[in-house]
Amino acid sequence: MFLLRRQSQNHQENDSSYQDTKVAELRDALGPLSGRRMKYCTDACLRRYLEARNWNVDKAKKMMEESFKWRSTYKPEEIRWAEVAHEGETGKVSRANFHDRLGRTVLIMRPGMQNTASAENNIRHLVYLLENAILNLSEGQEQMSWLIDFTGLSLNTSISVKTARDIIHILQNHYPERLAIAFLYNPPRIFQAFWRAVKFFLDPKTAQKVKFVYPNNKDSLELMKSLFDLENLPSEFGGKATLKYDHEEFSRLMTEDDVRTAKFWGLDEKLFNPQRWHPNLCLLSP
Repeated sequence: MFLLRRQSQNHQENDSSYQDTKVAELRDALGPLSGRRMKYCTDACLRRYLEARNWNVDKAKKMMEESFKWRSTYKPEEIRWAEVAHEGETGKVSRANFHDRLGRTVLIMRPGMQNTASAENNIRHLVYLLENAILNLSEGQEQMSWLIDFTGLSLNTSISVKTARDIIHILQNHYPERLAIAFLYNPPRIFQAFWRAVKFFLDPKTAQKVKFVYPNNKDSLELMKSLFDLENLPSEFGGKATLKYDHEEFSRLMTEDDVRTAKFWGLDEKLFNPQRWHPNLCLLSP
């Protein structure tokens, strides 16, 4: 009986009219919205929060209200490249210059390239790139893919479990259903203990999106080929392209995107003029 009830519920949740009804209910429950909240709360956004809470309107509403509070204090849409550029000097996290086969933005992470010790600044840098990845999604796409290269990982470059937990909290609670899949490519043995500790904090749905892939494993190779054009995919992930991070060029792209971000949120773009930033400086010039 329970199985039949569960199957019926799953069928209901996958029904578009059911989902549309729930989105409308959540919008009514949130009440009048204005400013950035109104911009943030697209139907697609509401649908993601509902999906993260199994289409329970009350739970999704509570989750969104917590995100409203977080965004009003953390202000992720106001972070600019000039503030976090020093964190990105080694290319430890960057947006790829290609999408996956489904049009999802790809973030490339190289934990072995860790270059700073500040947990707060590391997280702020990642949040900036999450927002940038969302800005660069293909039309109609809501999710991103992560490619994680463990080359050079050591105890000295690995982030702490606490920092990983804080990142997971932000991702799961304030960017629900944004992660489509995360490929952990050829992780070394040193990563296993870290993964066991971190997995404890992951929601089961998120944990299922994490895929361990290995260069000599046939299934791993087929999975990568199914989601990426090998001509675009860097050799570090089994592809044919060359991964070369150019901090100055990447900085130029990010400062251009900062103007787009300011326009999207209705912010004063004069405050974020890319002409006032230089890749060797961490702050806007006076």
